[in-house]
Amino acid sequence: MKNNNQLGLVQKTVVGAQFLFVAFGATVLVPLLVGLDPSVALFTAGVGTLIFHLITKGKVPVFLGSSFAFIAPIIKATELYGLPGALSGLVAVGAVYGIMSLLIRLRGVGFIARLFPPVVVGPVIMLIGLSLASTGVCMAKSNWALAIIALLTTVIVSLFGKGLLRLIPIFAGIVVGYIAAIFFGVVDFEIVANSSWFALPAFVRPELCWEAVIFMIPVAIAPVIEHIGDIYAINEVTGKDYVSDPGLHRTMLGDGLACAAASLIGGPPVTTYSEVTGAISLTKIADPSVIRIAAVFGILFSVLGKVSALLKTIPEAVLGGIMLLLFGTIASVGINTLIKNKVDLGDTRNLVITSLILILGIGGAELTVGSFTIGGIGLSALVGVILNLVIPKSKTQE
Repeated sequence: MKNNNQLGLVQKTVVGAQFLFVAFGATVLVPLLVGLDPSVALFTAGVGTLIFHLITKGKVPVFLGSSFAFIAPIIKATELYGLPGALSGLVAVGAVYGIMSLLIRLRGVGFIARLFPPVVVGPVIMLIGLSLASTGVCMAKSNWALAIIALLTTVIVSLFGKGLLRLIPIFAGIVVGYIAAIFFGVVDFEIVANSSWFALPAFVRPELCWEAVIFMIPVAIAPVIEHIGDIYAINEVTGKDYVSDPGLHRTMLGDGLACAAASLIGGPPVTTYSEVTGAISLTKIADPSVIRIAAVFGILFSVLGKVSALLKTIPEAVLGGIMLLLFGTIASVGINTLIKNKVDLGDTRNLVITSLILILGIGGAELTVGSFTIGGIGLSALVGVILNLVIPKSKTQE
């Protein structure tokens, strides 16, 4: 991984812009699905990322964007309690992160190591990438020609690019894909022409609604578990131990405060973004200051109406082509976690845990108790944790 001294300011700026492009599609997709303002989501992603870096002493190369885990709950809570009420429930989600942060602080990292050993973390990281596969394919299949052009450009630049070009394979893929989209006549610039140069995002203030708070708090269990998986994933990608320094309790607290801050002004909750982790793995650039530059770009784009509108004209197929590679890269990191930690899948215990995590997650299993539903990565990770605690270890594993 390249350190701070190997990249100049211009290089950092370009790579930072690239990382924002990687996170852009998913960050604005969530608010579009739940009825929030995409510009607010860009703003809160940038501010949330800076809050996270402040809490984690600027050491962890993580970008925070809109969380997909809250799409269905936001839609339902908005129907039941109105948008301001639903936002108050989302603010309370930050408290769940805070409680988990305190538990980690009091019990130590060993507490987490016992709950999340490599046999659990590896498959969960794999699942983070694999569960997003359908999203990447759905985006790409809207125009396979554009998706393949963007994907091939990214791969070719990654393998054969020189100098600055080698540092921006994803950006190159998006630019070439976008130019191809213009040539194909599928880019509509009307939204750009009708946008003002400067426009503040449509911020919304929450209104306290205890019913919405009670409704939302259990939903936080899934993204909390995903957060832990993402931090272990960035550990594997960078070869550093952020669980110990600055500490998992700090990353958890930073994520929670960012979630609360986003909801206070009408944005969707934010979470650690696997897309950017994949980009870091691909570019080999793990300088946290580059991520902060991406966050600043997010804030700037949220108030520059023309720029924000131009970004929205990027065809989803172009972004989808890039995602095909990034999501696969994340899954590969999970496989490497199992290999690096010498997890023996010939051992029945390990095989059972790994198999059930993957099948439940990929299969889309859900568990509903009353108004509380947990599924996907959250349920799979929870099942993995429980199996790891209850299935006896063989004598060779003790």
